Amino acid sequence: MQRHDEDMTELDDSEAPAVDMFGALFEARGWSCEMEGEDELVTEVKGSWASYQLRIVAREDDNVVQVLVMPDITVPDPMRPAMYETIGLVNEQLWLGHFDLWSANGMLLMRHGALLGPNGMLGLDQAQLIVDAAIDECERFYPVFQFVLWGGKTPREAIDAALIDTAGEA
Repeated sequence: MQRHDEDMTELDDSEAPAVDMFGALFEARGWSCEMEGEDELVTEVKGSWASYQLRIVAREDDNVVQVLVMPDITVPDPMRPAMYETIGLVNEQLWLGHFDLWSANGMLLMRHGALLGPNGMLGLDQAQLIVDAAIDECERFYPVFQFVLWGGKTPREAIDAALIDTAGEA
């Protein structure tokens, strides 16, 4: 996914509470969003492979913000052992965040937490980097999960097939 730092002059380099900064960023990008309570913001983003629901959850008392990206993949019970293995192999590839599977409903998600400074504020650059990195990882690994769920591949085969390095562009 490309970086979206077009003309966002209205956001400048000031800081704001995390939920407010993400809300302003989403608005500047033309993504409709809505608040769910005082500390949670939800939007949807169209990617190359799927639409992703983004949830921003802030814990002001701890100066922490968490970004959850859900690619609308639910893993059926019989496929969970293979998906847990896949998630483990995928997470070895990540520097930031991790993929997870909610045990209650089998929903796959990408989770990234960030510590905020002592003032609990977030800058525009950091907000953009967090969102872009999380979406980029979902885009990068979406085919891996699909190969395991629907393509009949083992986790290792899926990673090998999906992460082929290409030379040049078509």
